[in-house]
Amino acid sequence: MKRLLPLTVALLFATTGVSMAHDAKALEQSPPGEPYVQVSEALPMPEFIPGLGTLFVDPAKLPAGPFLAYDHDGKLSATIYMVPLEDLQNGTAYNDLAIGSHTVAGVDIYFNAGHPGVEKPHAHVVLYHDDGAKERLAK
Repeated sequence: MKRLLPLTVALLFATTGVSMAHDAKALEQSPPGEPYVQVSEALPMPEFIPGLGTLFVDPAKLPAGPFLAYDHDGKLSATIYMVPLEDLQNGTAYNDLAIGSHTVAGVDIYFNAGHPGVEKPHAHVVLYHDDGAKERLAK
């Protein structure tokens, strides 16, 4: 019995790592699968938004996200959070937000007055996942 417990723990850690790696791999190419939906199919927005790309979000995670941003080739290029300023001013904390990729090459933060899906004025926090991501999402 004492030998079985370490083996069970080792197998649990081994399979958890594989499962987590699989989930990260599943997000690398568009579409990411459930629970994510393509923003342009749920809201009156273009399929590709210059500067942001083709966006997918888990509706249960609105308004902050994460929004997964894909380039024209379907490559995950950024993770975007849309954080309402009023919520922050009222003390709301957005903790433990998911991320599309653990590789981050740069971060932009800027104001947005609001749009379908996140109507209140908010900040876009954009995590770019590789050196060319910002340029690929721009056009």
